[in-house]
Amino acid sequence: METQSPQKGEGFQKIKNMENEQIKEHYKAHKKGVFVVLAVFMILLFISLTVFFTVSTLNKIQEGKYIGQDIKEKRTITVSDSGEIYAKPDLAIVVLSVVNEAKTATAAMTENTEKMNAVISYIKGQGVEDKDLKTVNFYIYPRYDYYEKSELYPYGRRVLAGYEITQSLQVKIRDMTKIGQVMEGATQAGANQMGDLSFTIDKQDELKAKARLDAINKAKTKAKELASQLGVNLVRITSFSENSYIPTWDNLKYAETGMGGAEPAPQIQTGENKIEVTVSITYEIN
Repeated sequence: METQSPQKGEGFQKIKNMENEQIKEHYKAHKKGVFVVLAVFMILLFISLTVFFTVSTLNKIQEGKYIGQDIKEKRTITVSDSGEIYAKPDLAIVVLSVVNEAKTATAAMTENTEKMNAVISYIKGQGVEDKDLKTVNFYIYPRYDYYEKSELYPYGRRVLAGYEITQSLQVKIRDMTKIGQVMEGATQAGANQMGDLSFTIDKQDELKAKARLDAINKAKTKAKELASQLGVNLVRITSFSENSYIPTWDNLKYAETGMGGAEPAPQIQTGENKIEVTVSITYEIN
């Protein structure tokens, strides 16, 4: 049996140790390479995400400038026209008041209530319904007498003389032939002040719709003529607006009244006026 010499054993061990060192160095180099690749990948990923979010944010900011409108500006034309309807008022509105004084508030209130109840009773008797009667004012305040300065009252003085009450009733008269009759009879019943008499139309929306349609048709015709003259085509309507004008019929003003029984009821002429609607239409053209 052969035996290895100590020198051969030591040489073999050195070779083995060298191989192990080379393996360790190779492993370290491989591990380091993997870390470098991962680090480069992470850096590139971070840069890519940063660029992506920056570009997205800028796009959002840019889009915000165009909220409510097309980003690409479109060519348009705008036309306007008016429609009008003439109508006769079918509703008269008048405010009747009872004003009275008394020494005490209770006495003034009692007298005022009695007179106003008589006025309301008469008006209802002329066919005016409860829905067309509305109390719009009720005031009660003291009245004073003022005296000059004297020895006893160096700054003067005021003495309570009584109370004044004003109660006002708004009346809508739908039978236009009875305007004068209602006013004349109400004063005989106890009303001693009369406010503005005004005229209006009960159902204005229907007339406004007719005037609007007339205005729209005129504007459409104008738009077609204009497009033809310009050599362009109407694509679609991009915006629409309107303004309406319903004038106030001239008010007849009355102050304190004292019509007697022999006075004839006034003849009220309501006349007529117009309801006007103006429209503006914008078209996209190509």
